[in-house]
Amino acid sequence: MSGSSNKPQLLVLDGGLGTTLEDVFHRDISHALWSAKPIDEDPEVIIAAHLVFLRAGANVILTSTYQCAYNTFERAGYTREDARRIMLKSVKLANEAKHRFLAELAEKTEHGDEEDAPPPHDVKIALSLGPFGATLSPAQEFDGFYPPPFGPDLSSSERRTNAFEDTPEGRSQEQAAINALTAFHHERLSIFAEDAEVWDAIDFVAFETVPLRREVYAIRQTIAQFQEERRADGLGRLVRMKPWWISTDYPDGQFPEVTPNGRHLTVREVASAALLEEKGGLPLGFGINCTGLEFLQQLLVDMSPAAREYATINGKKPWLVLYPNRGDVYNPETQSWSTKGREGVKWAEVLRAVVVESLRSGNWEGLIVGGCCKTGPAEIAGLVEELQAWGVPKDLDVI
Repeated sequence: MSGSSNKPQLLVLDGGLGTTLEDVFHRDISHALWSAKPIDEDPEVIIAAHLVFLRAGANVILTSTYQCAYNTFERAGYTREDARRIMLKSVKLANEAKHRFLAELAEKTEHGDEEDAPPPHDVKIALSLGPFGATLSPAQEFDGFYPPPFGPDLSSSERRTNAFEDTPEGRSQEQAAINALTAFHHERLSIFAEDAEVWDAIDFVAFETVPLRREVYAIRQTIAQFQEERRADGLGRLVRMKPWWISTDYPDGQFPEVTPNGRHLTVREVASAALLEEKGGLPLGFGINCTGLEFLQQLLVDMSPAAREYATINGKKPWLVLYPNRGDVYNPETQSWSTKGREGVKWAEVLRAVVVESLRSGNWEGLIVGGCCKTGPAEIAGLVEELQAWGVPKDLDVI
């Protein structure tokens, strides 16, 4: 990534990998591993899914590791050795897709005239790491109800809350939960960092769909520990952390964490936890994923003070990461979708307007924008067309 510049910068992210495997490639992924299931059983379909997004114009592809963790694989009947092998293989499949795509571009350039030659197209790989809640069954990334020690013990409570009490005992339990979540994220991140070939292939690390402020703290604590360890990889080289971001989700426009008195944490509080408070490593950026388009504008207005304070403190602006869903509603109990959203160009038109407003706000160093659940290659191609029609190549540094 380049440093601060006079012009904002832009990267186009891919869409929903798991739902694309279902909708475009007609694979059944109703499984504990979700989009990770085909890594070992049907690796070519993972490569094909990455390729359709790259051909649609994406610059960044996310690996098929969102729900991957030792406990997820154990529940699905895999050994730890197989779990590690499959997780690493996911990155290698994304890298294979990258190289196949770049070879396609080179061939078109070699055999076409200047008008047919494609524009320069760099490809980045982002390691997708879902929250602890994504490894539970049913998944809890939209509700944030984690079992002890990761969350409060609700067995004897009449109130359903995913936050700890603001008492000495509650604060002690919350710190224990942060430490447990840190251990979870550290163990998983280390799997990839300890393999030199895999770590070299990764450009970004994406901590996605985080539903709880204490998990934001845990992720930052994880990165701080990782950086302090100054570990060596298998080749004896010092392993450095990749640029990383935290994205959070807002079902119905609200953050999932609810205090014991019934108040949802605000996006400003969550952004401050990610960008400002002295809780550990400092991310490249902060953002929103798997959230309805209709909520984005107000959420961005509410988080902007944290972005401006970040710039004042650090002498550089944060990146904004946006990958909303298409608007369809997922039921984790039935693992099914109800279609209520926009598709294709309609989705892209709305998101383009949010992108333009965000870039013009001056609050962000740049923007990583794409789609989440139920957004496929049609939505990403539409987004690229909308941005180009607005004049992105002319007005922005597209990196």
